[in-house]
Amino acid sequence: MTTPPGRLILLCGLPGSGKTTLAKRLAGEVPAVRLCPDEWLARLGVDLHEEEPRDRLEGLFRQHAQDLVKLGQNVILEFGFWARSERDEMRLAARALGAAVELHYLAVPLDELWRRLEARNKEGSWDTAFITRDMIKQWAEVFEAPDRDELALFDALPARRPA
Repeated sequence: MTTPPGRLILLCGLPGSGKTTLAKRLAGEVPAVRLCPDEWLARLGVDLHEEEPRDRLEGLFRQHAQDLVKLGQNVILEFGFWARSERDEMRLAARALGAAVELHYLAVPLDELWRRLEARNKEGSWDTAFITRDMIKQWAEVFEAPDRDELALFDALPARRPA
């Protein structure tokens, strides 16, 4: 008897958009394994702004997510998925396994992102990176927000309790 594949849940948004908050909630509700690069890098003592270790870890998480989905586990990836090509790659890989794929896009206005990040910066939590207003402005310019056509490529989001 084969195990049906799990569900892959992608969280898409800029820093401060609420990805980790949503991921933690979904992890308990779905239930799902939550893979958060920031938390792992911080626990390993790696600067969260270093691209090379982040890229390597995210590559490992992508493969690990596929392995878990094959075993019937639901998985949440909270990478941000700034580029359409990243979202397409994960969607197609999961679909090749027969898995459903959700995309949660957290669209937050730039002023609200900055308000949240400024508060987070003041907290100085061990598992978050200090982000400046200039950084978030620069990242917002390169971020590829999913449009309606792209969102239609993903499975419908199941009804869940409100936040």
